[in-house]
Amino acid sequence: MKRLSCEQALDLWNKADLFELGQLAHQKRFELHPEPIVTYIVDRNINYTNVCLSGCKFCAFYVPPGSPQGYVLSWQQLAAKVEETIAVGGYQILLQGGMHPDLGLNFYLELLTFLKQNFPQVAVHGFSPPEISFLAQKEEKTIKEIILSLKQAGLDSIPGGGAEILVDEVRQKISPRKCDSSTWLKIMEEAHGLGIKTTATMMFGHVETIEQRLEHLEKIRALQDKTKGFTAFIPWTFQPKNTLLDAREVSSVEYLKFLALSRLFLDNVLNIQASWVTQGPKVGQMALFWGANDFGSVMIEENVVKATGVSFRLPEKKLRELIQRAGFVPRKRKMDYSLLE
Repeated sequence: MKRLSCEQALDLWNKADLFELGQLAHQKRFELHPEPIVTYIVDRNINYTNVCLSGCKFCAFYVPPGSPQGYVLSWQQLAAKVEETIAVGGYQILLQGGMHPDLGLNFYLELLTFLKQNFPQVAVHGFSPPEISFLAQKEEKTIKEIILSLKQAGLDSIPGGGAEILVDEVRQKISPRKCDSSTWLKIMEEAHGLGIKTTATMMFGHVETIEQRLEHLEKIRALQDKTKGFTAFIPWTFQPKNTLLDAREVSSVEYLKFLALSRLFLDNVLNIQASWVTQGPKVGQMALFWGANDFGSVMIEENVVKATGVSFRLPEKKLRELIQRAGFVPRKRKMDYSLLE
């Protein structure tokens, strides 16, 4: 299949049904990954703080500065979480917080140094582009200087959080205080240039149009052509409960259709992740036939989606069973998709 244009992708979306798109995406998945392997990672999402200036309308997790519910984890609390992660076979932590006005670059460098000195075997996947952009502004440094400092202190890779929809018209409606789409892309380009791998994400199903979703995919594809630094694309659906956005919940059918379209469009991103965290284990299992080749994380801890009232949990044994029952071979991986077993 030749590379899809946005016009062709829109035509497919409008004319192909769920099963046609699924069949095409499944075929594409096996072109890229001929073996029937489905990968996953054992890690933990650690929110080092819940204080955030951004005030995104889709977020049910954050609290504003000064809130009595606000927290910043102590080193002891952080260490306890990492120790628990190691005890159950985890080898990576995903560190995400918010745009905290009182935390400067030194806090982040001390945090990374503490982790690397005490847990050198644990990979740190941390600090999404909005956090990095906020830090650069606060410290009056360039984005490259901030990323380099974080890398030297022990940051291994960067998650694709804060992408939402990479169209500024949408961002103005749902997260006006966050970095714009060009800054998000610039941060990822700088990280790739410094040898740091990242993921790309999309949160869809709120105020955006299908054309805007495709614009987002096109921006990811164009940057991947240039840098080859994205290891995976992770689309998930907006969860409306306990948020300030009045939007319908995306159906599983729409989720699977768009997952398949993403697999077909992003011909240069090797891995597509199923989002059982928002869709549930059974739809996550179905996603393996709609283009996904990765089952994401065991996620020993997850707080942001949970704050919307959606809380699916999967112990590693159950996650492996779901993959096997779908007819695939489960394999543990690292963030860069190298296999661990």
